[in-house]
Order: sequence, then structure tokens, then C-alpha cells
Amino acid sequence: MSFNWRPDFHRNVVRRELQIIRDDLHANAVRICGLSLRRLKIAADEALQLGLEVWLSPEMWDKSPDRTLAYIATAAAVAEELRARYSQQLFLIIGSEFTLFMPGIVEGRNLAARMGHPSFIDRVRAGDHNPPLNRFLAEACSVVGAVFRGQITYASLPWECVDWGLFDFVGVDHYRSARNEDRYADTLRQHFAHGKPVLITEFGYATCQDGIGGSGGFLASSGLGADIVDARSQYFHFAIPFVGRFIRPRVRGVHTRDERWQARRLVEHLGILDAAGVDGAFVFQFISQMTPCDDDPLYDVDTASTSLVKYFEHGFRGTTYPDMKWQSKESFHVVADHFARTPAATDASEAPRPRQDGGPPLP
Repeated sequence: MSFNWRPDFHRNVVRRELQIIRDDLHANAVRICGLSLRRLKIAADEALQLGLEVWLSPEMWDKSPDRTLAYIATAAAVAEELRARYSQQLFLIIGSEFTLFMPGIVEGRNLAARMGHPSFIDRVRAGDHNPPLNRFLAEACSVVGAVFRGQITYASLPWECVDWGLFDFVGVDHYRSARNEDRYADTLRQHFAHGKPVLITEFGYATCQDGIGGSGGFLASSGLGADIVDARSQYFHFAIPFVGRFIRPRVRGVHTRDERWQARRLVEHLGILDAAGVDGAFVFQFISQMTPCDDDPLYDVDTASTSLVKYFEHGFRGTTYPDMKWQSKESFHVVADHFARTPAATDASEAPRPRQDGGPPLP
């Protein structure tokens, strides 16, 4: 990534949001992602002080394996500082989806080039990405183990065959859409075969139905809604300080906001994960400043967002939380109701082993 996912970063606001996540969303754990280790440490420290379990997730995209490895080593040292003070609450996700986000595993100098490469689909189907991926993960675990004394995992793609013997938990970013709905339960169940606790490190739905599959692309099939965002306008707005003032992020075409659909799908998904017996799951995501809400449908980039709240970029305030520059969506409230009814999980380090069959048959 070449610019911050969160342009508007203030420690007091981060703490307030984490309080809401704990008290009103009824979550007991957060995955904190980002490139800046200073910001990650600030947010993690606030969450840990509030008693939340933190899964620290440093994210560096499109840099060489050597540079990524150095970054992971530095991140592990930061994580160890926190773990030394909060030993039972702090876990480290050493990276995510390296086949897509790091060059050197498949062809392509950046994410778009890798996914658009003519050999990408064939190589993935053949499993050619798995040997170089696991070699890199082994190196990463080695440098992490030299400085970090806590438990670790990796946020994998469902089709990455990871050597989970390197890790304490199986972690998978596992989305559900029309494209994989008929086999989602089976693909979920297979992750229990490793005999380790299973975490769904990422799942979610866009805030409009036609954000899924509109372009037939990989990201579209995940339900992220990325296919409807005009990426150039988004990049110029957030990455080029002066020019960005005159360019508003927009969607391609006009799409109907459907908060009710997003909420319904999330609750269905949570029920499936509960029935399967996963040890934890992280809704992606609480807030997205990169996809602000707007009254004009052409500029309502939040329709493409999986966030539980809609962010107002230009000073508007929410009604549920007047001190915040966002308003909760329907998905916020249904997820809060689900979490409130779900018994709090034990500390992840003491989580029971999942059944080897992955739980009862799913609907």
C-alpha cells in the first residue's frame, strides 16, 4: 500500500472506537491491521488497556521478499514489547495473503499485475505458488521466533496450502458469495484437519448486492465490492495531497445501498461459523475511511465497503454517536446482537481443540 488506510488518525478517537467495539458491539477481540508500526502500536496499546484481545496484523504490500522480511522482523519486536506487558492478550499475525500481496511468489510486480497475469489462474490451480510461499513463511517464522515469544498465525487465502506446523493457529481469510456458496461449508471444514484452533481472520460483505461479481474478478467474487470502485479517483484523492482536494472518490456506475442485505448476510455467515466450531472470527471491517459515504450515489463509495459503520469525510456527525464522524449501519446492530447472545470465548491460548470433523453438517 502506498498511502494510509486511515488518513484521519487520532489516538483519542481510536480509543473511543475501541470502547464502542468492546461495550456496544460486544466484541472481545480485534484484529488491528496497517503498515505504520507506530500507529499499530498505539491502537494495540489502547485496545489492550481496555481488556480486548489483540491480533496484531502488520501489512506491507508490493515490496520485495527481503524488504518484507525485514519489516516483519521489526514488527515482531514491536509486538514483543506489547506482549511483555499483556502476555495473555497479544497475538501476532505475521502477514496476509502473500501470494497476492508480495512479489516473488507468482509473476507480477504489484497486486494488479499479479492478478492480471495470463498465467495466474493456471499457476494457482496447479499449486505452483505453494512451495515458494511456504519457503517464505518458514523464513518469516524464523525471524519472528528470534524476537517474539508469543503465539502466531498467518492470514491465508483459502487456496494457499500453508504448512500450519509453523503456526499456533490456522488462519484463513474466508469469504462467502454466490460463487462459492454451494461448497463453502466443505472448504471451511477442511481447515480443521490440521488439529489446531481455526480462526477466520477476515470475512464480510459489501453494502450493496451488485458489488459482488460485477466484473467477474477475484475481489468481486469475495463480496468486497472492490469491482465497483473507481480506483483512480480513490488513489488521487487519498495519495496526492494537493490534487486530491479536487478529485472525489467515486463508484463506477450507480449502485443501490442495501444495508439490510449486508446485515442479513453477515448474520447468516456468523451462524455458519458458529455451527462449524471455529475458535474465532473477525468481521472485515469496523470502519473504512477509504470509502466515505455521500448523499450522491455516484460518490457514495461506502456502497462498496464491508464496514459496519459509514464514514463521513467532511465533518458530518453520526446520530447514534454524535462525537464520531460516522454512523452505524444495520450490520453494526445485528452483529452486536449476535455477539451479545454468544458466550464469551476463553483466552485464545486456552481455546479448546476443534473437532476433527469440523463440527456438525452445515445447512
